[in-house]
Amino acid sequence: MEEHEHEQELPQNVADLAQASVPSAVRGIRACKRCGILKTLDQFVDDGCENCPFLEMVDDPEKVNACTTAFYEGQAAVMDPRESWVAKWLRVDNYLPGCYAITVTGQFDKDIENELENRGCRWRCRPSA
Repeated sequence: MEEHEHEQELPQNVADLAQASVPSAVRGIRACKRCGILKTLDQFVDDGCENCPFLEMVDDPEKVNACTTAFYEGQAAVMDPRESWVAKWLRVDNYLPGCYAITVTGQFDKDIENELENRGCRWRCRPSA
């Protein structure tokens, strides 16, 4: 028998966790201004934001700079967003597993803000005081 015939299908939450996005370095981490997921600049350029594909950051460093910020506080690794009280508290319980900022400081450009409002999307970033 072939080896793969013995493998069982992974439960969905395990499969989701296997796709979790985590920063690939400890320096240069940025937060998505909408959902707060943490990744490096290069990861945002290469993969965009898995929770916010409509922001179209892939291969667009200028868009990545407009939609992410280096100004955030704290981080939380969320493994099972639907079951995690931390994910509910951060309001990321409908997002994918990954590392999230506790607070995100920054502002979207007006055109991006208008696009998000038209989509009915909320965002996590807050203007600096």
